[in-house]
Amino acid sequence: MMSHLGPLRCGAWASLLGQLLRPPHAVCIRAAGCHSQVAQAVLTSQQKPHQEKPNFIIKVPKGTRDLSPQQMVVREKILEKIISCFKRHGARGLDTPAFELTEMLTEKYEDNCGLMYDLKDQGGELLSLRYDLTVPFARYLAMNKLKKMKRYQVGKVWRRESPALVQGRYREFCQCDFDIAGEFDPMIPDAECLKIICEILSGLQLGDFLIKVNDRRVLDGIFAVCGVPEDKFRTICSSIDKLDKMSWEDVRHEMVAKKGLAPEVADRIGEYVKCRGGISLVEELFKDPRLSQSQRALQGLWDLKLLFEYLTLFGIAEKISFDLSLARGLDYYTGVIYEAVLLQSPGQAGNEALNVGSVAAGGRYDRLVAQFDSKGHNVPCVGLSIGVERIFYLVEQKMKASGEKVRTTETQVFVATPQRNFLRERLKLIAELWNAGIKAEMLYRNNPKLLTQLHYCEKTDIPLMVIIGEQERKEGVIKLRSVASREEVTINRESLVAEIQKRLSES
Repeated sequence: MMSHLGPLRCGAWASLLGQLLRPPHAVCIRAAGCHSQVAQAVLTSQQKPHQEKPNFIIKVPKGTRDLSPQQMVVREKILEKIISCFKRHGARGLDTPAFELTEMLTEKYEDNCGLMYDLKDQGGELLSLRYDLTVPFARYLAMNKLKKMKRYQVGKVWRRESPALVQGRYREFCQCDFDIAGEFDPMIPDAECLKIICEILSGLQLGDFLIKVNDRRVLDGIFAVCGVPEDKFRTICSSIDKLDKMSWEDVRHEMVAKKGLAPEVADRIGEYVKCRGGISLVEELFKDPRLSQSQRALQGLWDLKLLFEYLTLFGIAEKISFDLSLARGLDYYTGVIYEAVLLQSPGQAGNEALNVGSVAAGGRYDRLVAQFDSKGHNVPCVGLSIGVERIFYLVEQKMKASGEKVRTTETQVFVATPQRNFLRERLKLIAELWNAGIKAEMLYRNNPKLLTQLHYCEKTDIPLMVIIGEQERKEGVIKLRSVASREEVTINRESLVAEIQKRLSES
């Protein structure tokens, strides 16, 4: 074969082939000698583009974050308290896909559909990441023809908005939802939802809080008697929803200048949305000459009166404020709505309280399930959502202020040895502890130094250490050491598990 190559040398052919051949073509070279040089040249030419480092900054996407082991410990404790409360009230767990059909979501959010993350068409369906957990729950009820259900769900949702990381606001965040679906007597499930919010916020010890309550029917009644055209109800409602972040003057300007509302209509709305109080405000609005003309408003007021009666029986009425400025921007709410805010956030000593907005919210959505049902069958629903990210942010700040340390593992026992060639003894010993349900660790070294093992236990706050060596093996005993006090006792090998379990139960 070489005689046909002419005067060109092997190196020249390697260069020529390297230029002619491009990935993904493969070269099969069977001969030895200069043929191997040709192959090497081709492989080198193919690999060069991949050897250059990419020119980008390694970071997480804006509005997202990694959670360290220390943060995960805190987060899991928060979630555990929330979920245990949901279960205490009889809820069953549910999970739904992270994405839904885009068409299904856009029809339910309207003004907020621009905040959804749309996915590229990957299989004939237009999909979007879920915006909350409520719409997927309604879809689940309709799809499975369910008429009653008390459920909880914990999962991530995504919103394409400007994140405020300082206040615990992200584009990707976790929600914890509790919902009661079904036909029941008025305001009993609604009162329970408010009781659950109180239990969770009290249990997390975030400081004093207040739950603002309103009713969409009362709000619609106010719009109607003030002269708002019915086709503007929802868009004016979304403006009112900004009163917790903007002044009344700014909200009024938006309604008049941007949404075309008559100035005198906006002023009449302002007289109402500045009102807040308790059951006395409900009674006062019954006598309002304008509002009492709206049947929708009167229905909402009757339900609020009943709700306050139940809240008093639950012992939480003092935590509730009837606030006519509360609107809740989502379009699917139909009745009672609520939002929990902290009155004094746990900031660092001497600093101002942390402003993070609402930490829980929810309300009644009686017509959402019917929108998914082909025959329009309705399932009334009411629910709540806990703002985990904001609560997590507050708990973190509270721990930093107090200097509280977080242990990232739950290891109870460390298996150690002071001698060489005792790996097999340690493996048998740790397997015995694992089989007994004891959380145990050891170093992945054949011959670790005893001092290294001691330092590891102290650094990770492991409470107990079991030590086995040649003398202990001969005598059929084990040394059990308290890491904190450094006290050691010798016990029989057979009694080890029972002694450890006894000590752990006492601690």
